[in-house]
Formats: sequence, C-alpha cells, structure tokens
Amino acid sequence: MKDSLIDIKNLVKHFDISGGLLEQLAVSKGRVIRKRTVVRAVNDVSLFVNPGETLSVVGESGCGKSTLARTLLGLYPPDGGEIYYRGERIDGLTQHEMLPYRAKMQMIFQDPYASLNPRMTVQQTLEEPVVFHNPSISGSEVKDRVAGVMQQVGVDPTWVDRYPHEFSGGQRQRISIARALMVDPEFVVADEPVSALDVSVQAQILNLLMDAQEQRGLTYLFITHDLSVVRHISSRVAVMYLGRVCELAPTTNLFESPRHPYTRALLSAIPDLYDRRHKYIKLKGEVPTPIDLPPGCVFNGRCPHADGRCSREIPALVHQGSEIYVACHAVEEGRI
Repeated sequence: MKDSLIDIKNLVKHFDISGGLLEQLAVSKGRVIRKRTVVRAVNDVSLFVNPGETLSVVGESGCGKSTLARTLLGLYPPDGGEIYYRGERIDGLTQHEMLPYRAKMQMIFQDPYASLNPRMTVQQTLEEPVVFHNPSISGSEVKDRVAGVMQQVGVDPTWVDRYPHEFSGGQRQRISIARALMVDPEFVVADEPVSALDVSVQAQILNLLMDAQEQRGLTYLFITHDLSVVRHISSRVAVMYLGRVCELAPTTNLFESPRHPYTRALLSAIPDLYDRRHKYIKLKGEVPTPIDLPPGCVFNGRCPHADGRCSREIPALVHQGSEIYVACHAVEEGRI
C-alpha cells in the first residue's frame, strides 16, 4: 500500500513438527514411507499498517496472530511472501543488515516475567538496548534516557536496582514497555500485553500505551482476544481464522456492520446487557487443525452460507470499498 509503514504481501509461515527420522516413518499399503507433519500457521496473509495507526489482529487461539507478528519482526524466518518497511523489503536481510530495523521495530510480549532477564536489574534491562544500538553513547546520556522513559511510563526511579521477581504483573509490564521505548522505535507489536493482568491494571496499561502513541507518534500492531479492548484502541481491525485474514476494516465499520460470517459470529459472542434481542450465532462443528486444513475456504465447514465453490476455491481478500476487505465467496456474490 502506498505510504504505508508496514506492508506484508502473501506471507507464509509453516512449522515442521515431524520430529526425528524414526518418528517420521509410517507404514502405508504395506510400504514404509516417510511422513512429515507440518503446522500451517500463516497462509498467504497480506496486510498494511499506516503510520500512526493501531491495527488490531483478532481471532481464536491458534489462528496465527502471534506467528504473524513474530514473522513480521524477523523472529521467525518466513517461508514465503514479502515484508516491506517504508517501501524497503526486509524479509531477506541478514542479521547484520536487519540491525537498523531492529531499533525501529520493537515488541511487547504477553508474559513480561518470561521476557525479562531474571538476572538483570531494571537499570541493566533498560540500558542494554540503548548501548547495543548506540555503542558510542556516553554513560550520562544513557542514564538520562533511562530516567526519561521511566518517568513517561510510570516506573518508579527507586526500582532501578530491583529484579523482575520483585514486581507485580502490572509493574513488570510497565518495565517491558519502557524497554521497548528505550530505542525510540516507530513501530511496536503488542502481543496480548494486558491479557494476564487484572482489569484495573489493564486499563492503566492501555492508557499508558495510548499516551505513548500520542507523545511519540508510534504505530501499533495490537494482538488481543478482548474485543472490548479492540473497539477502544484500534484504528482498523484484521480478523484471522486458521492462518488467513478473512476481514480487514476500520473499527467502526467492523463492529457496526461486519460482513464475513466468521466476523459476525465472533462479534455476536460479546455480551450485551442492554439489548434483549441480541442473538448469539452458534457455529456448527469444530475448528479444523492447522496440520490438516480443509480444501477451499478454511471456514467452509462451519459457515452457514457455504456452497460448492467454498469447498473448492480459496477466497481472495477483495476490496469492498471504504477500506474494507473481505475474503468470502458469499459476500463477493452478494448472497449475504
């Protein structure tokens, strides 16, 4: 997309979980064959993220949200497709060539206790990325930058000599956010940053992220299961199902008039205490495994509008106007 900060084209990421050679051997029709088991986590995903916006990615557990984010940042090598940062292709770069982009793209992980080094104090944790990306920076400049970021995210200055195990979940997440901001990034991936926190603490962290976005001009890719959070903070929303994007739309459009059958079912699960006519859409069947994806549209086995074409042909993500994109044959044909 022209002028986008991040542009992903036909991204693919699979994981081979076959194990060792002996685990791959199987008997078929009296012959010993070698059978590979592959998890198709991300399949032909195309997205763009505009500067300054918050694009939320939602979907059921196992749909590929986190894998998409980690592949985008280069934590996983892609198996296909292209990734662009401000028009420059970055998916084929070496680790050394990626260094300038590492500082521009940062990640806030779901579990701050697992992502913080238990042997490093808060001071050491926050200084490390600055010194790594700016070898010539002076000690006083590092300390000034640490103090400034700590103040911005509400990290108490008296915490600098303490270790991660001495903090609560919310305090650790503030430290994780501070670490991500230390190198002054442009793009931040937040992978369910509030899912493990109490509701009152969630609100504090969300407000902190929104304030940082306003003050620093940050762009977010926000991954979450909480649709109320999505509605509160997002500019646009991408809905994923079994490794594919089924709908991409501005937040207001998506919540007020969802088009894809899966999006409609997902949003119908949100409780509404004030609408007695609220109807929950119950999908039939079970979610298929990403090891053995169904042919055609991955949602066809649970979709009430599926027909023969849906079981044969994978729907493309088609522009429906007003920045709305939908991958559904029924929507494309005007059946829903």
